[in-house]
Amino acid sequence: MKKDTSATPFTSYQKFVIISLALTLFTVVLDFMVMSPLGDMLMKSMSLTTSQFGLAVSAYAISAGISGMLTAGFADRFDRKKLLLFFYTGFIIGTVFCGLAYNYWLLIAARIFTGIFGGVIGSISMAIITDLFDIHHRGRVMGFIQMGFGASQVLGIPFSLYLANLWDWQAPFMFVAILGAIIALVILSKMQPVTKHLAMQQQRSAVAHLWHTLAKRHYRMGFLTTCLLSLGGFMMMPFGSAFAINNLGLTNEQLPLLFMFSGISTLLIMPVIGRVSDKVDKFKLFTGASLWMIVMAIIYTHLSTTPFWVVVTLNILMMMGVMSRMVPSGALVSAIPDMADRGAFMSINSSLQQIAGGLAAAVAGMIVVQKDKTSPLQHYDTVGYIIGGLTIVSIYMLYRVNVLAKSKMKEEKL
Repeated sequence: MKKDTSATPFTSYQKFVIISLALTLFTVVLDFMVMSPLGDMLMKSMSLTTSQFGLAVSAYAISAGISGMLTAGFADRFDRKKLLLFFYTGFIIGTVFCGLAYNYWLLIAARIFTGIFGGVIGSISMAIITDLFDIHHRGRVMGFIQMGFGASQVLGIPFSLYLANLWDWQAPFMFVAILGAIIALVILSKMQPVTKHLAMQQQRSAVAHLWHTLAKRHYRMGFLTTCLLSLGGFMMMPFGSAFAINNLGLTNEQLPLLFMFSGISTLLIMPVIGRVSDKVDKFKLFTGASLWMIVMAIIYTHLSTTPFWVVVTLNILMMMGVMSRMVPSGALVSAIPDMADRGAFMSINSSLQQIAGGLAAAVAGMIVVQKDKTSPLQHYDTVGYIIGGLTIVSIYMLYRVNVLAKSKMKEEKL
């Protein structure tokens, strides 16, 4: 009888790594995610159109994607701990710049700078996870790591909105920078070097290593799947707060509660999904979650003025689908690259994810229209239909990734 290795407890050091990476990603996710709840405040304070705000969101994502692509060839040539600290320091500096911005173009410049550094952190973290944890534990680890997403909503976004209401919209960025500096110091002093991959490196230039990674057909399958997942995932997000306030009738005081309840549900769901994904077929879990998300996204984007608790309930149900896709898809895609290519693969994968997300935000900004600062958003329902179509295609693509991942695992056992 085959032993269930997914239930093996983590060591104290492994727990430290998981917590450290979760906190690191908490700050990175919060820095990016807070743009959505601050959206209504930003658009009104700077008199921005929906397309301008979409550009502000996409500026970070696209610059992050380009940065990740440029650094992919070097990603497997350094201690992953040092690489993480280098880019995390740049991210902290960029976040400070965001907090000091006082007009639209300075904000755009600051978001580009932050994206150049922040966009690479997720891929480095994924490479560290893949190096330190085998495929049978990765779903559980990713479940805990993704709790940073939920924590950013439960704690980060409500507190950030409180700071923004107390002072101004720049305050949340300064909060993220201070918290990030503390986390960086802990990683610097406590995390061990991550260098096992260096022994497997071949003598290639950075450009050759990047091309070598891009040239592999089964790697490209993973990249394309990630792009499709990002296109659907990013389209609703930028205008979430503006839609909630101007279409659903929520107040600025209710907005933090909406994000908090959604975040609490995420914190409860993610560890469960992580464990389930290590015990059942990951593709089947992803497919069920995707179909559920399509239904909820279309319902949600067609709402008009709605009671607060109904909005909260529907938002939680939709987030269940969104988050339940992330763990199994991430685990399957991470199984594709060889150890010697993981850093480059994760960097390219993260880059394409960011670029696709940035394009999705920009396209959503062109689809969604708002006549004036207080009028309802128009054509948000169109975004829901587009997400549904993209999700159907992503199911097929992840099926092919699933076949590749299972084939690779069989080869490794031989």
